[in-house]
Amino acid sequence: MSNPDVNLYLVGFMGTGKTTVGRAVAVRLGFTFVDSDHEIERASGRTIARIFAEDGEPAFRRMERTFIESGHAPNGRVVACGGGLVVQPGMLELVQSRGIVVCLHATLETILSRTSGTNHRPLLAVADPTERIRTLYAEREPIYRRAGSVILTDGRPLLEVVGHVVRAYRRDAAGWRPPAGQPRA
Repeated sequence: MSNPDVNLYLVGFMGTGKTTVGRAVAVRLGFTFVDSDHEIERASGRTIARIFAEDGEPAFRRMERTFIESGHAPNGRVVACGGGLVVQPGMLELVQSRGIVVCLHATLETILSRTSGTNHRPLLAVADPTERIRTLYAEREPIYRRAGSVILTDGRPLLEVVGHVVRAYRRDAAGWRPPAGQPRA
């Protein structure tokens, strides 16, 4: 039995294109686009940077878990997940239990280029953002590679990446089933 409207979760490191690609994929699938970071900001009435500054990263990670567990509809959504969402203990498995996971990937050089000069990423609010990116990338990449289909976004036109994501989603959604005990959407 297939579930053609099961949610699609885009994961990957910051700067890999989750939001941009996610919006375009949602249009192509006729789904609603949701960005986990934006939804957390909306629900809390604060920016991610402010949440980090006032409550710390652990509080933000709890908000991410709540969002995945109950902060969005169980089907018909393309969800762009924050870069650190699936690297927290148990979160990759939780997201995989909610729908199809596709990881967007880019080289370290591309990520450095795409994130240089940004001031809205609290994890880069350090003396040496480049070194911070290198360290986080090294820590997170093995987890991202276990997430699901991996699609490279480097040097590819948006529509090409979108086409790859849609094909991976449709292939994986055809056989997807929720874990035992979880209601079907």
